[in-house]
Amino acid sequence: MAVGIFDSGLGGLTVYDAVHAAMPDQPIVYFGDNAHAPYGVRDADDIFEKTTFAIERLWEAGCDLVILACNTASAAALRRIQESWLPADKRVLGVFVPLIEAMTERSWGDNSPPREVAVKHVALFATPATVSSRAFQRELAFRAIGVDVEAQACGGVVDAIEEGDTILAQALVRSHVEALKRKMPNPEAAILGCTHYPWMAETFQDALGPDVKVYSQAKLVAESLGDYLERHPNMRGSGQESMFLTTGDPKLVSAHATRFLRREIQFISA
Repeated sequence: MAVGIFDSGLGGLTVYDAVHAAMPDQPIVYFGDNAHAPYGVRDADDIFEKTTFAIERLWEAGCDLVILACNTASAAALRRIQESWLPADKRVLGVFVPLIEAMTERSWGDNSPPREVAVKHVALFATPATVSSRAFQRELAFRAIGVDVEAQACGGVVDAIEEGDTILAQALVRSHVEALKRKMPNPEAAILGCTHYPWMAETFQDALGPDVKVYSQAKLVAESLGDYLERHPNMRGSGQESMFLTTGDPKLVSAHATRFLRREIQFISA
């Protein structure tokens, strides 16, 4: 009954943590492609190849349903995976849709035509690959009209978070917020379009100001996953054991993960 969670590095641990808190009895297999992180500077074909490799490894671990807890992979590879690669008995879900549903106040699975929504000016903070894909804007257009989205590619933030350099990460976040606000001085909402960014949520909020509603993905994805599994219980895989897999150095990745989640996490080689 295991489900898989994939990320290019450690950012997806924010999603893992939220899923584990919401469903503590649910076995979860986490795959971090730490040896090749970050994905935000890679091209679409490279991201597709690395993402599908990870998904196949999660299938081997008994996960018929895999969450791409990586916005870059969701943006650059998910559509191709779902349309031309995925077997009929497997599911791969991304992280954009739950966020957009929350922002546009749509219920899960609402496929009605796009409509006017309260929020008109949205700031999107994401990796360069996610920004260039325009996947967020595409998914938003299916659900809402009249929304102005200003995207800011946040180069360097993921690297700083992965390396544990909080001071540098905070400085970069403030710099990227300043750059965004030069293009959109008064955003009403901000999307943290990378699963690493929740660790910097307070910094984003402080830099944006108290009047901007900041949407972070982890809890929303966990809630959406719970709904999905209730509707599709057959997608709980055969795996019974939770584990953490990495393409990187398990000892080093475990140390970083333990520091992020503030409890002991043990990764093994994928």
